[in-house]
Amino acid sequence: MAHGPELISPRSPRVSGARRLGKRNFRGKERLFLAEGPQAVREAAGHRGGGGATLVELFSTVEAAERYADIVADARAAGARVHLADESVIADISTTVTPQGLVGVCRFLDVPFEEILAGRPKLVAVLAHVRDPGNAGTVLRCADAAGADAVVLTDASVDLYNPKAVRASVGSHFHLPVAVGVPVEQAVRGLRAAGVRVLAADGAGEDDLDAELDKGTMGTETAWIFGNEAWGLPEETRALADAVVRVPIHGSAESLNLATAAAVCLYASARAQRAAGGCRSVTPG
Repeated sequence: MAHGPELISPRSPRVSGARRLGKRNFRGKERLFLAEGPQAVREAAGHRGGGGATLVELFSTVEAAERYADIVADARAAGARVHLADESVIADISTTVTPQGLVGVCRFLDVPFEEILAGRPKLVAVLAHVRDPGNAGTVLRCADAAGADAVVLTDASVDLYNPKAVRASVGSHFHLPVAVGVPVEQAVRGLRAAGVRVLAADGAGEDDLDAELDKGTMGTETAWIFGNEAWGLPEETRALADAVVRVPIHGSAESLNLATAAAVCLYASARAQRAAGGCRSVTPG
């Protein structure tokens, strides 16, 4: 059974250090970010990056430590410092309205863009001009679910480690390589040089996703560029792509939101690549 909380004051230097990670400038300076809730902390405890174990510190209420004893044990096994904290301390560190009792401090996860290219990716999501952290995290989750090999956030996109982005990814931050701060021109140039076809997803695209599937052009290595939630992709970014593709609207809806459109596009590519003749083999059933 867990002992009582050792951290009871939000003014504790250790607590203050964790709380500051809610701000981007401190995250960048320390190269640390917060992962909240059992799912994210579980993933963090099991992840190792180039610098070693990803989870370096865990704050937990006594109740959460008892409820998620396996996660706390995994955190300790990974070498993380575990602190039992008062609920007021967790609330002070947390960026959510209703904290779940577990907050992890994690090392940055991003990798160099060149490392992604060296991995010969077959399916990549490129977030260009995406400003909403919830959308960024959800697209990352969609890319993970579709079996994408990597995600690239351009220098005009939101911070990968924004707490809302981390929550929205529901642990997918820890599942696939992500490069950040890459100029969109560099991303397109590098991917194309690696033999990847670059498609821009845009509601006003000249090409139709259904038509691309019917033509059999979706089975090759593909990178999808997704743009801003409100105004899509600027013309100069559209011009960089091999094709600008729209998701067809068969009903009366005006449009699809960014994350939904991304899911449709990524799954269309994943299905085509796994089909006969595609670049991914079909898993035996």
